[in-house]
Amino acid sequence: MPRALILGGTGAIGVATALRLRARGWDVTVTSRDPARVPPPLAVAGVRHVVGERGDARHLAAVLGAGADLLVDAACYDAAHARAVAPLVRDVASVVMISSKAVYVDDAGRHANSAEPPRFAGPIHETQATLRPDARALGAGASYGGAKVAAEEVLLAGGAPVSVLRPSKVHGAWSRQPREWIFVRRVLDGRDVVLLRGGGRGADHPSAAANVAALIETVAGVPAARILNVADPDCPTVAQIAQAVAAALGHAWRVIDVPVADTSAVGRTPWDRDPPVRLDTQAARALGYQPAGDYATTIPEELDWLVATARQPDGSAWLPAPGDPFFAPLLDYASEDAWLAG
Repeated sequence: MPRALILGGTGAIGVATALRLRARGWDVTVTSRDPARVPPPLAVAGVRHVVGERGDARHLAAVLGAGADLLVDAACYDAAHARAVAPLVRDVASVVMISSKAVYVDDAGRHANSAEPPRFAGPIHETQATLRPDARALGAGASYGGAKVAAEEVLLAGGAPVSVLRPSKVHGAWSRQPREWIFVRRVLDGRDVVLLRGGGRGADHPSAAANVAALIETVAGVPAARILNVADPDCPTVAQIAQAVAAALGHAWRVIDVPVADTSAVGRTPWDRDPPVRLDTQAARALGYQPAGDYATTIPEELDWLVATARQPDGSAWLPAPGDPFFAPLLDYASEDAWLAG
């Protein structure tokens, strides 16, 4: 029985990967810091959970033990994290680091988290320029993308069989930041209109956790040092995402176009990129990778989880809090209603 160890394995990517590997006969162990936030499906599937600090090298060595066939690092955010796991890779047949599309910069140096959004000439290839590596710890002021680049460099420096995967907007059940919640919440609240900036024509390539898991399984069988983009086979617009969520939940609403020139937060979503941002995934497909499905096919699992969790008495522990700084401005009904009235 092949053995897999997933660090930070209780989020969307970790859960999807653990369940996929277990279904194919793998012995799977996941780690995380909080035993109270372990998704129940893991235990049901026979996945072991170990509590520990991701940055503790001795803890990582103890969990890995005599080695593994696959090590997935879903919580490697900076160079310090990478240095903690680097000594272990020699005891693993195949290693996967989850990085991010946020590492890429356009010709003007703009990136996913810059004040001015990037404008890429076309689908982003793995050879696209990246941010300069930022060796500081992420919590000490390092940029998210720059810290990821530094972590990538540490793990790739030794020539070990490390596959660096760069997803875009990740979606899936047990996500710590379920972006689709901005539409699911509206459905649950019976909103019959949805306001979208520019009519929702923007797009920022989504990456289903199920598709990331499928690529992880693929590279586990062909270990090598490489960098691969991973995203859904389609790149829906914001309007298409809004309609896909509504359709999957048996809801219907009217899209209201908020002019792009409007300076308020009304109509904004996490996928507002115009021109659209897309990832080139040909390198992954060349390895034999087959996506689990497109956006509409893979999104129902997350939607069902969000709806079921919202209806549970203790479900709020898994969902964004009402005052969450990321979600609150995107669910400001009062501002939306005032805009409509005006």
